[in-house]
Amino acid sequence: MGSGPGPYQAQILEHYKHPHNRGTLDPSTHKGHESNSLCGDEIALTLRVDGANRIEDVRFDGEGCAISMASASLLTDAVKGKTLDEDAAMDRASVLQSLGVPLSAVREQCALLPLRALRAALGPAPAAQGH
Repeated sequence: MGSGPGPYQAQILEHYKHPHNRGTLDPSTHKGHESNSLCGDEIALTLRVDGANRIEDVRFDGEGCAISMASASLLTDAVKGKTLDEDAAMDRASVLQSLGVPLSAVREQCALLPLRALRAALGPAPAAQGH
C-alpha cells in the first residue's frame, strides 16, 4: 500500500484544490462573514433562500487553509436544497464528521468557520436562542 494521503485526506485536498460552490451570489437573500483571528482565515457565505425557506443556492468566498476551504466546500454541498430548519440541525459534530479526519483544537476552529458563517447568515439556531 502506498504512503499517499488516506481517502479523507484526499477528499480535503480535492475540495481545497477544486472547491464546490466558490464565488458569490447576486442577488442573494442572506449573507454571513466570519474570520478566525488566530490564523487569519476568512469565509463569506451568500445564500438564496426561496419562499418555502429552502436554500435554493449558496456560494462561499474567502481565504484560508486547506481545512477551512474544504469545510466550506463540503458545507455548501450539504446545505444546498435543504430547509432552514434542516440546516439549523447542522452542528459541530456533523461538520467534523464530513471532513473525516481527527483535528487538533486549533484546526477544529478552522473547520467550524464555515458553520459560524452560516449561523451569521441565517441567525442563531432555535436551540441557541436565549442562551
